[in-house]
Amino acid sequence: MQTRRLTSYVTQLTRLASMNCYFVQEDDGLTLVDTNLPGSKSLILGAAKHARGPICRILLTHAHIDHIGSLDALHAARPEAEVIISVREARLLKKDCSLDPGEPQSKPRGSFPGAKTNPTRLLSEGDHVGHLRAISTPGHTPGHFSFLDERDGTLLGGDGLIGFGGLRVAGDAPWYFALANAATWDAHTALESARKLLALNLEGLATGHGPAIIGPPTQAALAKAVAHAEASFSRLTGAVARS
Repeated sequence: MQTRRLTSYVTQLTRLASMNCYFVQEDDGLTLVDTNLPGSKSLILGAAKHARGPICRILLTHAHIDHIGSLDALHAARPEAEVIISVREARLLKKDCSLDPGEPQSKPRGSFPGAKTNPTRLLSEGDHVGHLRAISTPGHTPGHFSFLDERDGTLLGGDGLIGFGGLRVAGDAPWYFALANAATWDAHTALESARKLLALNLEGLATGHGPAIIGPPTQAALAKAVAHAEASFSRLTGAVARS
């Protein structure tokens, strides 16, 4: 597993060149954001030995297999660590794919293997986990959340945005990373979430897949991703209307 220090507080851990999870430094230790693929436990714990402090919290952006794959194994190794996920996504963590009234009525897509581990805390919009502010960003999944480090403006965006092909909105990933599109529940909702993030004036953006963007290029990259998705979805809607 490759590690890269992105900011004073965030370290990116990458497996198989494309699967990211993150350590966020807090005063009492580390928050692990997502748990990567199954079989990542030893790699993550090994990386933690070189970081500053124990893993105190496991924070999940969403319940797809490449983000919760090592949750049960890590929970067994660190049972004292908090396990935190959004209220809405907690159902998908238990393989409950039912939809709420008012949500797009398309079945959630991608692999939801579930987990034996029960969350110890459920998040709503605006809650804090250490210095991370929870931001509801549905679209890739119904209960997807992103997390903003309020110390420096770095966003951990999960799969709401994809870091390949420049930055792209979920559902508008390039053809060579089409799996992200196939696993996106509702692309138009993902676009609305990306517009919401654009209003935050981010200083950095780290995603579940692909390289991070740190510093001044962040806002321009996000604006470009939103514009690309708007154009792509508009063309698709027009093509459907003509057919």
